[in-house]
Amino acid sequence: LGGGGIAMAAQATAATDGEWDQVARCESGGNWSINTGNGYLGGLQFTQSTWAAHGGGEFAPSAQLASREQQIAVGERVLATQGRGAWPVCGRGLSNATPREVLPASAAMDAPLDAAAVNGEPAPLAPPPADPAPPVELAA
Repeated sequence: LGGGGIAMAAQATAATDGEWDQVARCESGGNWSINTGNGYLGGLQFTQSTWAAHGGGEFAPSAQLASREQQIAVGERVLATQGRGAWPVCGRGLSNATPREVLPASAAMDAPLDAAAVNGEPAPLAPPPADPAPPVELAA
């Protein structure tokens, strides 16, 4: 029971989507696709170097081209490595980071659905190749 309480406590202090929305409202007026040309991109106003250094390239070439969820996932990584100071004014209300697993848009659409893997079971092995048919003898 003690472990469950710890896990719940950790979740309770994680940055929520609402907190990230508040950072975006403060940083960019809540515009997740903003690029004003000032060097800060997307709803959370990433620099290109911060976006790249925290794995944003797996989602989009730059932050303003990524979805809200993808920007939040990168924001969680920045929060984990730099803390709230990455957003000195707007990040004050953020809780702790909780890394998110977000698929790049192309991977989510292109990946085949593997029902066994979705259910946590290993994928079945392919059947062994069939034995070759015996040669046919023709009557002379």
